[in-house]
Parts: sequence; structure tokens; C-alpha cells
Amino acid sequence: MPEYALGSFLSRWLAGTRHELAASESKTWPLAALLGMADDADRARWEGLGLGYTDPCGAAWLRARICADYVGVDAEGIIGFAGAQEALQIALRVLAGAGDHAILVLPCYQPSELALIGLCETTGVALDSNEGWALDLDRVAAAIRPNTKLVLVNFPNNPTGKLIPPAAFEALIALCRRHGLWLVNDEVYRLIDRDPSQRLPCVADAYERGVSVDAMSKSYGLPGLRVGWIACRDAGLVRQATGLKQMASLYLAAPSEVLAHVALGRREQLLARNRRIACDNLGVLDRFLETHAESFSWHRPDGGVTGYVHYHGNDGVEAFCARLALEAGTLVLPASVWRSSLCSLPTEYFRIGFGRLGTAEAIKTIASALHRRAA
Repeated sequence: MPEYALGSFLSRWLAGTRHELAASESKTWPLAALLGMADDADRARWEGLGLGYTDPCGAAWLRARICADYVGVDAEGIIGFAGAQEALQIALRVLAGAGDHAILVLPCYQPSELALIGLCETTGVALDSNEGWALDLDRVAAAIRPNTKLVLVNFPNNPTGKLIPPAAFEALIALCRRHGLWLVNDEVYRLIDRDPSQRLPCVADAYERGVSVDAMSKSYGLPGLRVGWIACRDAGLVRQATGLKQMASLYLAAPSEVLAHVALGRREQLLARNRRIACDNLGVLDRFLETHAESFSWHRPDGGVTGYVHYHGNDGVEAFCARLALEAGTLVLPASVWRSSLCSLPTEYFRIGFGRLGTAEAIKTIASALHRRAA
């Protein structure tokens, strides 16, 4: 079985970490704060909560609240899962199998790639690092075969923070429509952006063969709830995905359903705070990278709470990240974590997370490490 590179890196270095810049989620909320946001109905649900089995698709009242963020999808088109990765993997299992072909836009979270290549032959199309991580639609079109079933994307992208322009997204949908392809978008960072006018629509709203994967983890800062979902307009996909889910996690945890319902009811309050933290931290990173332009550069992320920094040091990014972890107790994720078996990707980059409080103090440790190196 292929090595899970991110897990291996964290297993090696996380125990000694004092400054966590490898995180990929927004600042989380304590349970008491979340419960303090509950309205009377959710407070009653919480206080009278039974701990038995729940609806395999997710509670009807939770799915109704989730679908408030969609235009073309109703509650019947929502299925709850134990996190986004389970949702994505089951959607892919419904859509592709032996004898099929898929296209994967890279870089991406390694388990997503492993899930897809375990199902069918897959072609990787890399974002162009020389063009601000742009997606070359001609390369996507050239990868299409007679047996191609789907295109899997992740916008805003992890690790780069890239958000393709709305016109490019529309062109990608048009390409998929011409060829009858499913378009699956991992949208877990969709609501954390710097320019709401450039926010992409949910692919399930924009395209009849679109499948949106989302969760409470990244934009909302609630990964501990383990609540994710699929949104789509195809009743057959919903039916098959529900059947597969019943052989996997089977049900969402009842307490998590209530807490997710509370959070979604205060959606704008949670997201406004998390956007503010991300924007403040981006300002810190902008100043740091400008000050140390001889060592670092990046395409400023359009969305999400992660960015991909180009390291210019002669020692190489893998050595730099290891030294940063060892000497400063500061964790960032080197390019090896994002390597792909499908195509070559740029190697001298590291991912930095900026969704949490304390980022400014952690950034100072990187500056100190550079100074020690130069001394």
C-alpha cells in the first residue's frame, strides 16, 4: 500500500511541535461557545438527545439546513457522511470503476488521489506553477478519452489556495457537459475567500452532473464534528451512495448532527470570524515574504486557509522544513507531502496554514531560523 506521506511526516515531527503552521483548518470553536449560539429548538434537541441510531442520510432537519447554501439542490440531494473524505471516496466509487478513466487536477490531498487511482485508470493534470497555479483547460481536454467518466477538482485548491476565475470554471463545466462527464469538486474551502465576487458557485448548482463535496471541517473550523456531505441533483447517485455509506460509517453521530445544525444556523457569524482571522494572518505573511523575498515567494492564495510557498534556499525545501521542525518546533509541510504518482509536481514548495490564531508568533520563528542559518 502506498505511504500516506502527510501522516508519515506528522508522525515524525508533530510530537515536538510548538508552533503549528501545518494546520489546514480555520480556528475552531469550543463546545461551550457553540452551544451558546443554539436557538431554543436546538437547545431542546441537545438536552433531549438520544444516543441511538440516526437516519443513514443524516437527520432531515440537518439536511434541510445544509441545502440552504444550494440553489438547485434540495434536502433529498444531500447525504451526510463522517467527514469530507468519506463523502468523496464514496462518490468516486459510485461514479467510476474498472474499465473507466478519470482526470484528476493536481496537486491535491493524497488520499483523494489514492481513492481515485484505486478505482480506475487516472490521468493527472497539474496546475501551472509558472502561471499562478492556473488550470490549463486545453490539457484537461487533451486528457479526455472515450471511457473517461469524471473530472475531480479541488477549488479553492489545497495546498495552493488557488481559485480559478468564474469564466474558467464555466468553461470547465461546458467541457464536461460536451463529453457527458461528471465534475466532482471538493469544496471544503469554498466559503473562506478574500473576494466574494469571485466565489465559485457550488458545482452541484452549476451543472446537472456536478457533485459537491463539503464539510464542517475547514471553513467552519469544526473538524472534530466529523460531519461532511455530498450534494448533487442525480437521484441515482444519491441512492447508490447511500447504499455504500450503509456499509461504511452507516450513521452520523447524533451529538454531531445537533452541533452542526447549530453552527450552520450561525453560518455567517462563524465564517465572518474565520475570514477575519485568515485576512489578518495573510497580512502578516505578506509582510514576512516581502521582507524575505530572497528566500521565499508565492502566488497569494485566493481562498482557503493554506498557501504554497516557493523556497529559494540552496539547502532545499525538505531540509529546510526538517530543520524548522527540529530547531524551532515549527511545522510546515514540504512538497514531498503533495507528490503524485500521476505526474511530476514542483518540488521546492511548502504549505503553510494561516487559519488559526497565533500565526504571527509562529512566523517569527521562521525569521529566526533564517537568521541563525545566515549567522
